[in-house]
Amino acid sequence: MKGACDTHFHIFGAAERYPARDPQLRYKPPYAPLEEYLRWAEPHGFERFVFVQPSAYARDNACMLDAMRAMHHACRGIVDVDENAPDRLLSEMQDLGVCGVRVNVSPVHPPEEGLAARLMPRIDRLEARCAELGWQLDFLLPGWLTRELAPRLTKLKVDFTLAHMGMFLAKDGPQQPGFQQMIEMLKSSRGYAKLTGVYRVSKIPGFSDAKAMAQALLAEVPDRLIWGSDYPHLSFADAVDSEKLYALLADWAPDDSMRRKILVDNPARLFGF
Repeated sequence: MKGACDTHFHIFGAAERYPARDPQLRYKPPYAPLEEYLRWAEPHGFERFVFVQPSAYARDNACMLDAMRAMHHACRGIVDVDENAPDRLLSEMQDLGVCGVRVNVSPVHPPEEGLAARLMPRIDRLEARCAELGWQLDFLLPGWLTRELAPRLTKLKVDFTLAHMGMFLAKDGPQQPGFQQMIEMLKSSRGYAKLTGVYRVSKIPGFSDAKAMAQALLAEVPDRLIWGSDYPHLSFADAVDSEKLYALLADWAPDDSMRRKILVDNPARLFGF
């Protein structure tokens, strides 16, 4: 679709130049350069792009920032930085198109008492700094933590996004309490849900059990949804690709005007395109 925005994808450079920084990494970072990604995205009408810092690089944003410098399309970026990063660093990033910061907890992290409370100082500090800059927050959280943090996220004074539909497992359906709580939060907050990473929440061939969750979001909060390829799909790359995921959106939202809202209108408003 012309004017479409991919709001969530990652770039990985050559390992000798951009080594992995996360000592607990569960996968070997692939070589997935910007040129390879654009060979898929451009023919499908994508003209706006939001780079997201992958967890493999931790808070070393060099690979993503270099890709943003090389970009000839309108782009934005979501970085991972310390909440007390120098103002000068954030200003330099903003000049490249950076507009937000990740709060990243592994989506497979098991329930842990006290983790939500330990995240609060980072969330509080980043909220204040993002408010000053006009930036947003991007949350990658396991579903149980999305639910625990929902009361705090509802009160955020900045825009924010939730990756992978909040990471609620599709097998538990759209009526599961955490998913319903997320929907209510999206109705009364500055939050957006990303229709991304369906293979992270569904294990059924074709991800058919995730359709009910996606359509529940489409019915309840259509103005609060955005789409992303989650390229290069990392440890799931053998089972899925961007083409199949893009086609899946047409199955979830067969109406052209709804897809335009998700791919063009909502991200333009959220990211300032």
